[in-house]
Amino acid sequence: MDIRAIAMGLAFALMWSSAFSSARIIVADASPLFSLALRFLISGLLGVLIARRMGQSWRLTRAQWRATILFGICQNALYLGLNFYAMQTVQASVAAIIASTMPLLVALASWALLGERLRPLGVLGLLAGLVGVSLIMGARISAGVDLFGILLCGLGALALTFATLAVRGATSGGNFMMVVGLQMLVGSAVLFLAAPVFETIRVSPSWPLAAAFTYTTLIPGLAATYIWFRLLDRIGAVRAATFHFLNPAFGVAIAAVLLGERLGLLDLIGVLVTTAGILAVQLARRPGAVAKVAAPE
Repeated sequence: MDIRAIAMGLAFALMWSSAFSSARIIVADASPLFSLALRFLISGLLGVLIARRMGQSWRLTRAQWRATILFGICQNALYLGLNFYAMQTVQASVAAIIASTMPLLVALASWALLGERLRPLGVLGLLAGLVGVSLIMGARISAGVDLFGILLCGLGALALTFATLAVRGATSGGNFMMVVGLQMLVGSAVLFLAAPVFETIRVSPSWPLAAAFTYTTLIPGLAATYIWFRLLDRIGAVRAATFHFLNPAFGVAIAAVLLGERLGLLDLIGVLVTTAGILAVQLARRPGAVAKVAAPE
């Protein structure tokens, strides 16, 4: 992994982790699904416009279209939609930690459903991740956390896992920015249909709302997703997913600075154990991934 890939991975992890805190600010003054649908509409149109200026085409391959639609529905509409809805009652730091279990879920699904061999280090990583999340959830439940919100975050993590397993086809054939823009428009369309069904649409204009919405639209929404697609193409899905181990720590730190959220001792221990588990799982999967990534698609 070269220096450029490391820089891209660090930038992605920081941007991605910050989205939970900015989302928490947004849902305080606007209905979550409608605001997310509007965000994706703006981000998607900007992405398509930038892609056209870059000379990219929306004539994607069949595999790209299939992966783009799946990614738009599973990541944008389901994963982020469920997380935005949950953060009306769930702290940003807790939502970030739950979402960060995605690499663990990907490894588990790859082993259980795709027949991928899991090395001893990977097994230890999965167990550590389970222990870490259990510590965090135990501390949160005893403190009176909203269990329905936690359930929504968990379902969102499962949707993100499926999106990650399905996204490989979207990274072949180029047109990265066009893929980014189109998958956001897919998510926007689904959320605009869901918003009036599941919520009362409201917007209370404020400077924090405007700042958080603008930031979320441009940085985690557009820039982070573009970097993620480029990173997938550069080093492959397994190596790229290694950077997700930074998300629990980054997410907690950003929530503490921006929102003043505090975690107890068990929460902090859980974050460290979960982080170590994610890293162990990804390191265990790397040797088998090198040949796979190097093979032409």
